[in-house]
Amino acid sequence: MSDKRRITPSDLRSKAWFDNPHNPGMTALYLERYLNYGLTPEELRSGKPLIGIAQTGSDLSPCNRHHLELAKRVREGITAAGGVAFEFPCHPIQETGKRPTASLDRNLAYLSLVEVLYGYPLDGVVLLTGCDKTMPACLMAAATVNIPAISLNVGPMLNGYFHKELTGSGTIVWKARERHAAGDIDFQQFMDIVGSSAPSTGHCNTMGTASTMNALAEALGLALPGSAAIPAPYRERGQAAYATGQRIVEMVWEDLKPSDILTREAFENAIVANAAIGGSTNAPIHINAIAKHIGVPLTCDDWERVGFEIPLLVDMQPAGRWLGEEYFRAGGLPAVFAELIDAGKVHEGALTCNGRTVGENYRGRHSWNRDVIRAYGAPLMERAGFLNLKGSLFDSAIMKTCVISEEFAARYLRNPNDPMAFEGRVIVFDGPEDYHTRIDDPALDIDENTILIMRGAGPIGYPGAAEVVNMQPPGSLIRRGVTALPCIGDGRQSGTSGTPAILNASPEAAAGGGLALLQTGDRIRIDLNRRSADILLPAEDLARRRADLEARGGYPYPATQTPWQEIYRDQVDQLDQGMVLKGAVKFQKVAQVSGVPRDNH
Repeated sequence: MSDKRRITPSDLRSKAWFDNPHNPGMTALYLERYLNYGLTPEELRSGKPLIGIAQTGSDLSPCNRHHLELAKRVREGITAAGGVAFEFPCHPIQETGKRPTASLDRNLAYLSLVEVLYGYPLDGVVLLTGCDKTMPACLMAAATVNIPAISLNVGPMLNGYFHKELTGSGTIVWKARERHAAGDIDFQQFMDIVGSSAPSTGHCNTMGTASTMNALAEALGLALPGSAAIPAPYRERGQAAYATGQRIVEMVWEDLKPSDILTREAFENAIVANAAIGGSTNAPIHINAIAKHIGVPLTCDDWERVGFEIPLLVDMQPAGRWLGEEYFRAGGLPAVFAELIDAGKVHEGALTCNGRTVGENYRGRHSWNRDVIRAYGAPLMERAGFLNLKGSLFDSAIMKTCVISEEFAARYLRNPNDPMAFEGRVIVFDGPEDYHTRIDDPALDIDENTILIMRGAGPIGYPGAAEVVNMQPPGSLIRRGVTALPCIGDGRQSGTSGTPAILNASPEAAAGGGLALLQTGDRIRIDLNRRSADILLPAEDLARRRADLEARGGYPYPATQTPWQEIYRDQVDQLDQGMVLKGAVKFQKVAQVSGVPRDNH
C-alpha cells in the first residue's frame, strides 16, 4: 500500500464549499442548492469525500451506454466506503456516430472535464470510459487537474457470430468490404454480416482502439487489475464497478493522485503491453497526449525503442483469431503482464491505483489457455511493436508490424536483393471522397506495385485526423487475390483494421509536410531496416515544389464548419505530438498549483 500520509477530513477539497465557517454566506449558498433534491447537510459536512462519477454513457454513445447501469454499482461502492457520489454527464464521444470524426471531440471532452474536476466540489473521480476517445479524454483531464482518479471501462461486447464464423467488431467491416468489392456478397449480405458483430452492450470486442486504450489504462495503473477485459454483460463487470467505487474513496484518503501513478515507468509499461496485446495504431497518439498533460516526456521514438522488440502474445483480432470473451477467460491483461514480468520487460515497482505495485498485482497470474495468450517464449510473432519511420515524406509515421500478413510480406518485404524495403509508383488521393470516387478508375493503372497515398486527413486538414487511411485495392486487384497494397497517410486508421499501413504522418500535408509535395506518378522508397520513407526526387525538385506550394497558399483543405473546428484547427498539434491543444499542456497539477477556485458570488 502507499506509504504516504493519509489525509484527514479537514484536508478534503470539498470542505471549502460546504464547511467554511470563515465565509458563512458562501457556505450557505453552496449548501442550499445541493439540498434541493434530497441530500442532507450531514452528508455534505460530515467529512465524507465527495466523489464524481464522470458519466460517458448516453443514447448518443451506444458503446458506453451500459455505464448508465454500471454507474449505479459505482455509486453503491462509493457509499459503502463512506463517500458521497455526484454523477455528471461528459461530452458524448462515439467513434462510429460522430461526423466528421470523433477525434474532434476528444480534446473538447477533455477541456470540459477539466473545468468540472477543478471547478466543482469533488475530492476524487471515477472515470467511466469505453469507446476509443473516452479513455484518453478522461485521463488527460484527470492528469491535468490531478485529484485522485480511477478509470472503469464499460467492457467489450460479447462475441459476434455470422453462421459459424466469429465476427469481430470493426475487423469484419474491412473483411466484408473486400468480399463486397470482389463481388462475393451483395449490399444486404454486407449489412447482415457486419451487424452480427455487435450482439450486446459494450465497446468493440476486437483488440481495436477501445480494448487497447482500456487495457493501457490498466497497464498505466489507473484501473483496477484485471478489470479492463471483462465483457460488458458479465457479472464481473458490475462487481468491478462496485470495487472501483470503493477504491476511489480510499484513494482520496491516501491522497493517491495521477501524478503518483503516471510516471515514466508506467508509460513504458503501457508501450510494452501494447506490443504484447497487438494494440491499436491510435495508442501512441493518445498515450503521448496523456504523457504531455502529466509532464512526462514521451515520443514515437520511445514507442519503437521500448516496444518494437516485444513479441505478440495475444491471439486476438485483428492481429489474431479470437475475440474479447476468449481473451478475458484466458486471463486478460494480468496474464499478459505475468509473461512480461517473468521476461523482465516491465517495471515491476510501478505503483498502481490499488496501492500495490505492478509486480504485486500480476506476478504469477499466467494464462491457462495458451491458444489465446501465449507464453513469452512461444509467441505469435517475435517483434510486434511499432516502427517509427522518417524521411522526406514526414518527420514521423508509425507502422504496426504485427498485422503484416504473409501475402504482404512475400510481395513487398522479401526481395533477396532489397530485403525489408520496397519502392513504387504512388497514386495520390486528397481525402476519402477522392479515394472512393477514383479507386476503381482503370485509367489510374493501379497494380500490385502501386503505393496508395491519403492526404488531407490530418488534425488540421480533415479536421480531427479521421480513420480513413485503411484503403483497400481496387476491385480488379482484389479479385486477383491482391487484398492489400502499401498505404501511407497523414490521417489515422481504425484500430480494428489489420492493414499494415504507414499512418499518422507528421507533419500532415495541411501543415506543410512532405505528402503535400507528392504527385501521382512519383516514386517513393520505404526501407524498414533504415526506418526511412523518401520521395525519389532530387532535392532541387522538392525545393521547387515546396516554393510553388507556398506561393499557392499551402495545401488546400475544406472550410471550417463550426466554431469548435476553428478553435481546434488553430490550437491543435500534430499526431506525433499527441494531437493535443498546444496551449493546454502548460496547465499541469492544477488542483495543487492553483488551489481552490475563487468564490462565485
